[in-house]
Order: sequence, then C-alpha cells, then structure tokens
Amino acid sequence: MLPDGFEDVETLIAQGRADDAAQLLRARIDAGRGGLLARMALVHALIAADDKVGALEAAREATSLFPHVAQAAIGFGQALLAVELPAAAIAEFQRALRIDPSLDEARFYLGEAWLSAGEAEKALEAYRAIAPDYESEKVGARIADADAMRVRARSDEGYVRHLFDQFSGEYDARMRGQLNYRAPEILRELASLVIPMQRLDILDLGCGTGLSGAAFKDIAARIDGVDLSPAMAAIARKRNVYDNIIIADLETALNDLSERYDLVLAADTFVYLGDLASVFRGASHVLRENGYFLFTVEKSDTEDFALGPKRRWKHSESYVRKLAETSGFDVVGLMQCHARHEAGEPVESLAVALTKNATVIPG
Repeated sequence: MLPDGFEDVETLIAQGRADDAAQLLRARIDAGRGGLLARMALVHALIAADDKVGALEAAREATSLFPHVAQAAIGFGQALLAVELPAAAIAEFQRALRIDPSLDEARFYLGEAWLSAGEAEKALEAYRAIAPDYESEKVGARIADADAMRVRARSDEGYVRHLFDQFSGEYDARMRGQLNYRAPEILRELASLVIPMQRLDILDLGCGTGLSGAAFKDIAARIDGVDLSPAMAAIARKRNVYDNIIIADLETALNDLSERYDLVLAADTFVYLGDLASVFRGASHVLRENGYFLFTVEKSDTEDFALGPKRRWKHSESYVRKLAETSGFDVVGLMQCHARHEAGEPVESLAVALTKNATVIPG
C-alpha cells in the first residue's frame, strides 16, 4: 500500500510506464515527501523498469535509513534477488522474520530465494510455514515447483550457479590442495593415448576457473568454454586460455551452439547431472565426424546413476557404455581413476574417451 497521493504510481507501473513511476517517486523523495513506503515503491518500480542496479541502490539506502523495519529488509531482499544474489537475499528475508516473525510475505520471498539457489528442501520448509490464507494459489504453485525440482535427475541450475559463485575465490586452492583434484590432467593423459596429436577445436563443458583449458592448451587451435557461474568464468578469462566463454547451462548450450568441434571435454562436470542422455546427444550434435568426447564421472557400482550423500551424481560403467552406443559413439578408452579426494579418501572415478561414429542418432 502506498501513502496518500501515490496511487498514480501503481497506475503507471500497470501501464508499462515503470520508468515514469520511478521518476515521480524519486522527485517526491528528494523533496522530502516520501517515507519508507515510498522508498519501497521506488524499489518495485525500478525492478519493473529492469533497472536492477538502481533498485539495489534504492533498497540499500532504505534499509540503512530504517534498519529495524521488516519491510525495508524485504525490499532489500527483493532487490538482491533481482540482481541474482540469492545468498544475500536469504539473509535479508531471514532478518525480516527476526524483526517480525508473523510476516508471511517474508516467508514467501525466503522460499523464492531458496528456490533461486536451487535448494528445494529449504524452499519447501519456508513455503509450508506460510499461513493457509496467504496467497494460497501462488504458494501452492511454488510448492509444486519445489517438489518438481527435488525429483529431477540432475542438480538444479540455480544450485550449481550459487554453489560455484560462492566457491569461486577459493576454488583452485581448495581443489588442488585439500581435494587433490586431477581430472584435467587425467583427461589430458587419456587424450594422449587415444587422439592423434594435432591442433584441435575444443569445447570445455563446465570450464570453471579454466583448469582443463590450461591442461589442453598445448593441443588447441581454439578452446571455447561453457559454465553456469559468472564468478568462475571471470577467473577463467584471466587465464587467457579460452577464445570464448558462454555463461549457460551446458545442456542448453549444446543444443544452441552452431560451432563444431573436434573435442568436447567435461572434467568433473557430470557429478551435477544424473541422466546424461541429453548431454550425449548434445555432444554428438556439436562434434565433427570422428570427433572425440572425453569426460570423467564418479563411479557407481550398482545403479545407472545415483545421487550420493554430497549431492554429487555417480554413474556406472555399464550406463556409460549403453548410452554411448545408443547416442552414436564408440568407446575408445575407459579407465578407472581417482579424479579427486573427499574427506581424505580417493573418490573412485572413471575417465572415458568416446569417438563419434558414422551412425549418429539425430539430436
């Protein structure tokens, strides 16, 4: 609800004139005629106008002026969500609930933030704590979305992006030091055994900070990368290894790419995917005839694919072989390895080399 005299703001936003609404609100705030509700309306108008940076600045100013008001925390959280900072948004919605535990609006947006971060269980916890008379249809739809996310045969894109954006600053040190991560080097060794050494056009799926790109630079005519995390990609760009890095989910990128490659890599990437059928079809789509597909997976001794206790997917050798056959690939190399350690113990893994054969299933 807006203060008296601000009804025209809602009308302007409804008419698609959010920029005009924001200008009107700014003028009134600058004239000293707008309190917290006007500032929150400004945040909403700026979000509607797709001015995410402006919305964040306005929300930050409002919460600094009204630090003990729950609605200010909610507005700041909404702005943080708009700029895809779910972790910070979660903290603001939780702060709003500490100020006023009765606010179902804060619980709803807390669920939205957890869902944005790919945390289905935590989103469900927030949604199910909402009173039945609060936006029941909308809450019910979001509960259904969270339930669907929970049973997908892959990790949610939001979860993966959130995880690696938070992890990016310490990724190399932790992976190399604490976890003895060697997947790029293992794949490079496998490549030397199965691929005639020549300059190749390479696509690196889940390129992260660029460790695989660095390992394959010596045989690359061109290397492109795909990664979900903007923070990880920013570090990879500093290595000056990649010709291009696409910020996208790898399944989407494989379907959309028009470029063709001699080699597709995926080092420690498929631990965030259960069902790999779409990825195998996508890899076949972007590979030239007789191109190579090299990847590591964590090993499952039983099921085709299964989610482990660390929320990392494992895959069986029989599943990889079966999927290769049905996707138009021949297995030219497969070896057991330890791509990394976990809690001081080596993780049983497989390093796989496939080559695209003449009989390819259309993507």
